[in-house]
Amino acid sequence: MGLLNDTKREISIEIAPGKVISIQVGKLAKQAHGSAVVRMGDTSVMVTACEGNPAAFDFFPLTVEYREAAWAAGRIPGGYFKREGKPSEKEVLTCRIIDRPLRPAFPDGYKNEVQVIGTVISADDKHDPDVLGLVGGAAAIWLSQRFPITEAIAGVRVVLVDGEYIVNPTYQETERADLELVMAASEKSISMVEGGAFEVPEDRLLEAMEVGHAAIRKIIAGLNQLKSDMGIVKNVYTAPVKDEALYARVKSLVEAKFLETFRGKHPKTVLYPALDAIKVEAKAALADIEDAAVLKTAMGYLDEVKRDAMREVILTDGIRPDGRATDETRPVETEVGILPRSHGSALFQRGETLSMVTATLGTRTDEQRIDSLRGETFKNYMLHYNFPPYSVGEVKRVGTTGRREIGHGHLAERSLAPVLPVPDSFPYTIRVVSEILESNGSSSMASVCGGSLALMDAGVPIKEPVAGIAMGLIAEGDRIAVLSDITGTEDHLGDMDFKICGTTEGITGFQMDIKLDNGLPKEIMKKALDQARAGRESFLAAMNAVLPESRKQISEFAPAILSLKIPEDKIRELIGPGGKVIRGIQEESGATVNVDDGGNVTISAVVRKAGQKAYRMIQEMMMEAEVGKTYPNAKVKSITSFGAFVEFLPGKEGLVHISELENRRVEKVEDVVALGDQISVKCIGIDGQGKVRLSRKATIVG
Repeated sequence: MGLLNDTKREISIEIAPGKVISIQVGKLAKQAHGSAVVRMGDTSVMVTACEGNPAAFDFFPLTVEYREAAWAAGRIPGGYFKREGKPSEKEVLTCRIIDRPLRPAFPDGYKNEVQVIGTVISADDKHDPDVLGLVGGAAAIWLSQRFPITEAIAGVRVVLVDGEYIVNPTYQETERADLELVMAASEKSISMVEGGAFEVPEDRLLEAMEVGHAAIRKIIAGLNQLKSDMGIVKNVYTAPVKDEALYARVKSLVEAKFLETFRGKHPKTVLYPALDAIKVEAKAALADIEDAAVLKTAMGYLDEVKRDAMREVILTDGIRPDGRATDETRPVETEVGILPRSHGSALFQRGETLSMVTATLGTRTDEQRIDSLRGETFKNYMLHYNFPPYSVGEVKRVGTTGRREIGHGHLAERSLAPVLPVPDSFPYTIRVVSEILESNGSSSMASVCGGSLALMDAGVPIKEPVAGIAMGLIAEGDRIAVLSDITGTEDHLGDMDFKICGTTEGITGFQMDIKLDNGLPKEIMKKALDQARAGRESFLAAMNAVLPESRKQISEFAPAILSLKIPEDKIRELIGPGGKVIRGIQEESGATVNVDDGGNVTISAVVRKAGQKAYRMIQEMMMEAEVGKTYPNAKVKSITSFGAFVEFLPGKEGLVHISELENRRVEKVEDVVALGDQISVKCIGIDGQGKVRLSRKATIVG
């Protein structure tokens, strides 16, 4: 057997009726510590995993990269540079989809550097490679002896189309979906879910997750079969032995102080300094420890005691660090129209999280051009999220947009998209920007609430206002607390981050990460969704009190955009030879005119009068001559010995015969009209070839 096939193994798995994926290992990238190729249809993703040395970090140093190479789809990248550049937003979002379920699969305390790289090596026009990259990353890690994870994970996409759930749908099926989610899970528990929907009820989301988990279990069965066939025995990670005496010493120093602080009902601005003070006091009390490594271990135990103290107070007392009950949300304050030149603006404050959101309306020329595996597309709605370091009182380098910011912006963007008007009725390009000015958790959800208000302030006729809430969880054995509107501390030290957005009618966007090994029981998931709905509706009530509906008029500073539909056989007439006609309309009116292949004409102008003028010109151009109708502003375009040709409608000319110029005999046409004259004419006939006969004398009174 040749070198390319010396260790090749492959399995095909029918994850749902008619939906088959294959997983191949041992053929490509064999020097990587783990590699797999996952295929569905003609879309294939190769994913590799390599392990480095232990790193001196306080976190697990996992990095995930994912690239969609243009050559995989038989394309050459657009633009000036004919090679792939920095990751696109889609590639960054896919990195996050792969990273989020892989990270918690590794054992606590494992600090070896791990790098996962996914590369799309073949792409058809049916199957999205992102979820295949997730399966490939899980396979590369699981089907390698090197990585000490104890159970396989996998992922799928699920959509709801015409009341039916479809696993790993085609692009076309996804475009028709009322609900779409991507999820990852082990055989026992769901670890990650994200997606969007068109105001679907909570029960539909739970059903979709059940369908997806059933398909994931089939993939995991296939992975386990491959692992068995290959005889893989996984490395076992041995965590450092806990120094019980040192832990007891640290606990005796700080436990009571942490419990007292977490029972103190403090805002973040008081809580964080108090926790830091306890840490400083403890470090001083441990000054006799000369070994730096032992001191570092002791400080790690301090964080463990802090975590346990917060959780204990919530589970025992039912009170959270800021004094709220588990189902209580933070107070909300909102303002709109705060910025005089923005087309729409809003402030949304929830507790110690404050988002300033703007909505800007642009024209078709402002659309975002996207060069992807599916070819060139254009995007007329975008939401951008920015998280500057001052929002949490920190000093950090301000560089390019981070993956977290892209991910939070994407969640907010897809949560608002279902309520936006269709371009045919509102032909503006829309850009929403959320600047986080203060943060203590749920800043992406503040962006959704503020974004909804900013759109309404800009006069965008959204279907319904949208609000978002982040739910948390504390679980210790049978003791479980579901938390509404979590803060940063509760997110960091808790077991779940479940963001849910929607209207009063249903869910529009969601994202969930769970840290529990045994998963989340369905009844607890339902409780979280019901509790989230109550919180979401309270936010919507506060928003409606400030701005109950979209403004009737857009900002005076927004461009004027008018639209009309013309017959497709008239498109060439509007454009003219070499674009001459449409350029003439633009030059004369001062507006910008665009027409698509379906005859949809969009007119945009900074000054509304200019847009209205172009609109009238196009309307007149589309008009046909009518026998008996008078045209008062016909322009003489040329003169012959037998008459004058005049333009009575834009782009349409007719002949005024010399006998139709006056109520008397005319010797020379020039005796009555000259080039450029504007005269009133009446249509007196149209011959079989469409030639129009006009009369000036028919309009002369007396």
